Amino acid sequence: MKRIFTLAIILIFAYTAQAQGTTPYNWTYSAKKVSDNVYELHFHVDLNSPWHTYSQFTPDGGPVPTKFSFAKNPLYTLDGNVKENGSLIQKHEAVFGVDVKYFNSKVDFVQLVKLKTKAKTNFSGSVEFMVCNDQQCLPPATQKFSIALN
Repeated sequence: MKRIFTLAIILIFAYTAQAQGTTPYNWTYSAKKVSDNVYELHFHVDLNSPWHTYSQFTPDGGPVPTKFSFAKNPLYTLDGNVKENGSLIQKHEAVFGVDVKYFNSKVDFVQLVKLKTKAKTNFSGSVEFMVCNDQQCLPPATQKFSIALN
């Protein structure tokens, strides 16, 4: 009876650990001051192998592209669009029927922001993204962020 009880406890812990799992990605956010009133914002994602995430420029009909949404703030303006820094891979995916663009391992998305005044503020918003490997895709996810601009 004691062995059955011990085995049941071990199985419950194993199932719980598997169900909780870990996400195959880790987002970090930072700001780098490049001049008196200009900041370079970095939205960096590290991906566990063999997972990948998609470019902002993945065509319609394919997987969910990475998309940034920024909160309105009268203290700054965006300077250009979000740039992608990483090893971009483009290949035809039969399951989607289109050529997809994605990044393995890591990618750094960069947005320039110009402050209108010297006031301290936060840059906030969210990033929607999707990660896949050769066997499965996780449902699209959205993460909120807030980056201090000092």
